[in-house]
Amino acid sequence: MGKSRDLSEFERGMIVGARRAGCSISQTANLLGCSRTAVSRVYNEWCEKKKTSSDRATTGRKRLVDENGEKWIESVVEANNQVTIEEIHAMYNSSGVEKPISLRTARRTLKRLGYTCLLPVDDPLTEGGASNK
Repeated sequence: MGKSRDLSEFERGMIVGARRAGCSISQTANLLGCSRTAVSRVYNEWCEKKKTSSDRATTGRKRLVDENGEKWIESVVEANNQVTIEEIHAMYNSSGVEKPISLRTARRTLKRLGYTCLLPVDDPLTEGGASNK
């Protein structure tokens, strides 16, 4: 059986509330549409630590471009929307950052920020194709 999505804070609170109101593990799982294991784990965590939040968001590798770096890149792009990825990469690395980034990381960061590159497409109708007949 595969891993399902993480429970939201609201769902975790609903689990704790249902269990505290006297619902069984099976009743709570059926009510909220999650596994009995999830109900048991969330409620046990709440009983021990009095918290329901998942620590999953703090796992994994830290990003090379933090929030301040993203803001900096965004301001560069907003100031000059014709700037190339190579120029952004060079400017970011020369701005005194602790760890320089690769060109690939710069591309990924821009993509995560919602910037995409639209390359000009040659129009065959204006290049002597069908218009010269």
